Amino acid sequence: MSVEIEAVTRDFGTAANPALRGVSMALRSGEFVALLGPSGSGKTTLLRILAGLDFPDAGRVLIGGRDVAQVPARDRNVGVVFQNYALFRHMTVFENVAFGLRVRPRAQRPANAEIDRRVRELLALVQIPELAPRYPEQISGGQRQRVALARALAIEPQLLLLDEPFGALDALVRKDVRRWVRGLHDRLGLTSLLVTHDQEEAMEMADRVAVMEQGRIVQFDPPHTLIDAPASAFVARFVGDANRLAASVHGGRLDIAGFGGFDAAGLPEGAAEIFVRPDDLRILPPRDGLAPGLVEWSRPAERGRWKMLVAVGEHRLEGYGERAFERGAACALEFQALTAFGARGERVSINGREAAPSLR
Repeated sequence: MSVEIEAVTRDFGTAANPALRGVSMALRSGEFVALLGPSGSGKTTLLRILAGLDFPDAGRVLIGGRDVAQVPARDRNVGVVFQNYALFRHMTVFENVAFGLRVRPRAQRPANAEIDRRVRELLALVQIPELAPRYPEQISGGQRQRVALARALAIEPQLLLLDEPFGALDALVRKDVRRWVRGLHDRLGLTSLLVTHDQEEAMEMADRVAVMEQGRIVQFDPPHTLIDAPASAFVARFVGDANRLAASVHGGRLDIAGFGGFDAAGLPEGAAEIFVRPDDLRILPPRDGLAPGLVEWSRPAERGRWKMLVAVGEHRLEGYGERAFERGAACALEFQALTAFGARGERVSINGREAAPSLR
């Protein structure tokens, strides 16, 4: 089921500081999209508007081509899974899952036999059929999350919304459950939207990620694009690990205090901001022409590499080397790639391997 959000605004009566500022985005049918952003960026407000739990002050919300911007939740056929599960403690697992079907208007309510069949089918789908007679307090957090998901699926929703659904789970269970949820999404052919502040969660689960900042979507791309080509300094800071450095541009050269300079045609004169992913910062033995540093810690990493924190003056940078260094050992830093943002937000990606000879 396709979803289109067109110029949606929500200000809660404070037009000077709206929660959503003309947000537009489109979800393709069968796509898994994540809304990622810090607290207060507007992602939960947008989810509530999609769910019909809140309504925009302006704009359109189309689900399957139908404008539902002012349609209440009960008439949208949208499934929602909340962080706190929102299960009814006085109901069994079976009755929790059946709830959305039992409260339908009489003309739309399935027969009891059909409700029984559908609930048992869903409990089998989420792999907890044996829990049907238990109460929420008698099962684990991961099992409650599966009950909440089965309840959301019981109404056969055209859109599944997940609001920070894994936050109450411990780290190991969280990883297992989110992989299972993504697999279920694929098997059922759902259109799903996940709200999260956990970038690892968003990057692992979603086909595309919409990064939100102060009520706006600032980038909406596949995970690898957010890492390789961030649209703004905010995205570069917020998504993935990155070393951040202040710099300046003079005469077409990007100068980083303590590190030297790179050719940076395309950036205007003035202040600039540099982002270097740890994977793009190589730690080597001392070498002429490369910035010198001191190793503060070193630990084994994947593929036979070592991850290190290196001090260069007042800077602390994370990178990788192919051998271990002792604490306090001298080393050299080689920039293999970096992204620079100019004073007006212009972006330039620089291949450090090619630019390395220009380091002072």
